[in-house]
Amino acid sequence: MLLPVILSGGAGTRLWPVSREAHPKPFIRLPDGQSLLQKTFLRAASLPGVQRILTVTNRDYYFQTKDEYQPLAPSAEPIYLLEPCSRNTAPAVALAALYAHDRFGLQTTLLILPADHLIKKLEAFHQAFATAVVLAQQGWLVTFGITPSAPETGFGYIEAGDPLPVQDGAGRVAVRFVEKPDAVRAAEYLAAGRFFWNAGMFCFTAEALLTAMETTCPDLFAAARTVWQQTEPAANPVELPKVPFNELPDISIDYALMEKAANVAVVPCDLGWSDIGSWNALVELAQADDAGNRTIGETMLLDCHNTFVQSEAHLVAAVGVQDLIIVDTPDATLVAHKEKAQDVKRIVKHLKDCNHEAFRVHRTVYRPWGSYTVLEERPRFKIKRIEVKPGASLSLQLHHHRSEHWVVVTGMAKVINGSQEFFVRPNESTYIPAGQPHRLMNPGTIPLIMIEVQCGEYLGEDDIVRIEDQYGRKA
Repeated sequence: MLLPVILSGGAGTRLWPVSREAHPKPFIRLPDGQSLLQKTFLRAASLPGVQRILTVTNRDYYFQTKDEYQPLAPSAEPIYLLEPCSRNTAPAVALAALYAHDRFGLQTTLLILPADHLIKKLEAFHQAFATAVVLAQQGWLVTFGITPSAPETGFGYIEAGDPLPVQDGAGRVAVRFVEKPDAVRAAEYLAAGRFFWNAGMFCFTAEALLTAMETTCPDLFAAARTVWQQTEPAANPVELPKVPFNELPDISIDYALMEKAANVAVVPCDLGWSDIGSWNALVELAQADDAGNRTIGETMLLDCHNTFVQSEAHLVAAVGVQDLIIVDTPDATLVAHKEKAQDVKRIVKHLKDCNHEAFRVHRTVYRPWGSYTVLEERPRFKIKRIEVKPGASLSLQLHHHRSEHWVVVTGMAKVINGSQEFFVRPNESTYIPAGQPHRLMNPGTIPLIMIEVQCGEYLGEDDIVRIEDQYGRKA
């Protein structure tokens, strides 16, 4: 059996302000309208014999991930392994292998795919995958090596050695993994012809992976076993227990296992691959004009050259600039020289150090029941646009420091307000006083859209006491 495993997480700090902690890189929309996560799922589902796809992600991203998969009408069943916090790729892969062992058997072949990479050459991906499966079934731990097109200093490399006998495929022994090189060494690797970019994609059987981990990183293996012994594997989603999971080391599968194991193979391939590691990579996906400018959204460029502008909310105009990246979102704007695209992560670190909301959330925030958008916020009041999915319900909750006015715009709201339960129709409203238990529901078949006006001394999102919640949230 083949089980693709999508690893979905990571903040994507170099892609701020579109990528945020609560809306990370896999959810970014590309110019064609699909997210990186959707593209990864469809790529996995296109492989022969795939019936299920396991996504390992943070619990906070579960409902948004389900929403991403839903419009794809997937032929493969999505199943989920939910982490209570981030612990890098080695624990995620170990627990995916333990899941596969319990549910489908030790000979299950796992294909590990990062959720935030782009692959343009689907046929080449299928060919490389076929070679990897053959090697995996022979007991190899297989990694995919991307044929380098430039002396790139931003990627790790894999040195390939002797060829392996694979019918209709090219597999080689992996001699060593090399850290991101300087420019001189990167040029030497490119000229040598035996070094490949480390794509972070892997293929192996559950048995080979778990056996290698028990030998090579026994402490990690034992800790992962402890987590799994306290987990209910038959559920979907599978929720990993918080206390033992917190004890897992924060380490990548490369460092923990692949760089140390003796039975590692590499499949060299040219997949049209990109890790979308900075704005420069995303820029290349947009169509260029005669001056080398690329734009997304409502823009106007005069006398500009080699400049990228993306606007989500309103017109962005630029005059007489070159080599710039300009990204405008409703609550933050980035202006960067293209040569400094990798340094965008420094802005995110500074925002995080200052505890500025812009590192964590957008003005539009997604919830299991739908989303809300902050339209305006000032001392003592906040205005939100709230959209509730058909059949969804917010928690039964109360607020200590704010009252709320609700005005329905479209759809129908079912409201619990203290001891009362009633419907609110378009152009009707209701008032929720501070301290009053209340709940908002959408009993209809179309989205419920309403405007909420909050008033009070404190309007923080942490002023929520959840009395009852169908999504299992406590705060």
